[in-house]
Amino acid sequence: MDHGMVNPAMKLDDQGITGLGAVYYNLSAADLQAAAVAAGEGIEGKGGPFLVTTGKHTGRSPKDKFVVRTPDVEDTIWWDNNPPMDPAKFDVLHADMLAHLKGRNAYVQDLFGGADPAYRVDVRVVTELAWHGLFIRHLLRRPEASELASFMPTFTIINVPSFQADPARHGCRSATVIVTNYAKKLILIGGTEYAGENKKSVFTLLNYLMPDQGIMPMHCSANHAHGNPVDTAVFFGLSGTGKTTLSADPARTLIGDDEHGWSDRGIFNFEGGCYAKTINLRAEAEPEIYATCFMPQTVIENMVHDPKTLDLDFDDDSLTANTRCAYPLEFISNASDTGLGGHPKNIIMLTCDAFGVLPPISRLTPAQAMYHFLSGFTSKVAGTERGVTEPEPTFSTCFGAPFMPRRPEVYGKLLQDRIATHGATCWLVNTGWTGGAYGTGSRMPIKATRALLTAALDGSLAESTFRKDPNFGFDVPVACDGVDTRLLSPRDTWSDPDAYDAQAEKLVQMFSDNFAKYVPFIDDDVKAAAIG
Repeated sequence: MDHGMVNPAMKLDDQGITGLGAVYYNLSAADLQAAAVAAGEGIEGKGGPFLVTTGKHTGRSPKDKFVVRTPDVEDTIWWDNNPPMDPAKFDVLHADMLAHLKGRNAYVQDLFGGADPAYRVDVRVVTELAWHGLFIRHLLRRPEASELASFMPTFTIINVPSFQADPARHGCRSATVIVTNYAKKLILIGGTEYAGENKKSVFTLLNYLMPDQGIMPMHCSANHAHGNPVDTAVFFGLSGTGKTTLSADPARTLIGDDEHGWSDRGIFNFEGGCYAKTINLRAEAEPEIYATCFMPQTVIENMVHDPKTLDLDFDDDSLTANTRCAYPLEFISNASDTGLGGHPKNIIMLTCDAFGVLPPISRLTPAQAMYHFLSGFTSKVAGTERGVTEPEPTFSTCFGAPFMPRRPEVYGKLLQDRIATHGATCWLVNTGWTGGAYGTGSRMPIKATRALLTAALDGSLAESTFRKDPNFGFDVPVACDGVDTRLLSPRDTWSDPDAYDAQAEKLVQMFSDNFAKYVPFIDDDVKAAAIG
């Protein structure tokens, strides 16, 4: 719900942020867009969206993320995955960033991370750019006016894209810096206009805080049956695996498309909006997401458009293939009003297997689910990056390693306990290639994937006959209504079965090599489920 300007109980002066130009607290989405257009940050497109480019950073900068190494987090941060920053260097960075802000306007949004009032975190976002305020207003949960009047931030994000960090002075890697100080409850972002850093900084923060409350934070989408929140499903997956597309099922209610928590009360969305990829987006395939690109205040990042007609080019990746739109959940007609769901009956782990080895769907035991959750497999394909000439495996543990401040086993154990308590059925779904690897085979038909998911979610697939996959050991259905049975046996889709066997052996070894680092930390049943 949009409100006009509402002044909170705590002002920036109270936080030691002084000497600024104009400070705008909790502007509405319309006012933020108007301010952004007036400041020349972007333009208004057809139908009223905000069109913007983000400069040299068209995606996240994971190598520029740091955690301040303070005694309170020394024993809980996964330091191998989260480079440390010295507290003294952080203090210099903080002082220099506030000095840089003096005389400049600031846009403040006071928001919630988390739809469940019992667990949400109060987050203040201070931005130099009005459109960053618009973006994060869409992506987090928006308080009511009565809540804003007494809002006291738990954590504060200060984002100053025009600030350039000094690696020698600030203890970072480049002019771009994203750093979290848990002791001071501050997140500083500088040197990048890419708005996704705001969103993912909050997700990383919640990934650290939630486990202490017994909550499993998840990089997943979620939906439930219409009128039946008890029938909830979650979809884990890395970028490009279909997480947003497959959860946006018109026959089900969308809880959220990217970040959720699983508490003793059930599933809750961390966010209040969606951040969808738009490259090659089509109205026929994803009509509701497509429609948001022509709605007022939708933020459209880095999409090429005609300078005269403002027509959008959904296929032009000359700026980046990571073109995106950000919009509030209420822009989707079947979105949940509450952002809440029950304990999931089904857990879907999505992977895009460019090797053409994995079946389109497989049923996992709880131990196998832990194995694939810790593995977090998908694959890059030839042409996506310079030097990539054949499929390359990507193992991003917990389906979100860049956002995991704690060791993977912490999240794995939480998920394991939740599955054991609530009895969810787990599935591995391959949205990648069949009939051969990338370049030889073809992409898994989306119609088949949707039919298999429908059968999994309505319970009918569980009643099917299954075979044991000889390479990975999981159960694979031998038939499903509406699906070519040959698809369910990947080896049969290859013209050369021996070539399939060689590719499968190669992929199994990749899984085994990657998983070796987790073996000292996992239970015996998960070790037994390990392949290779």
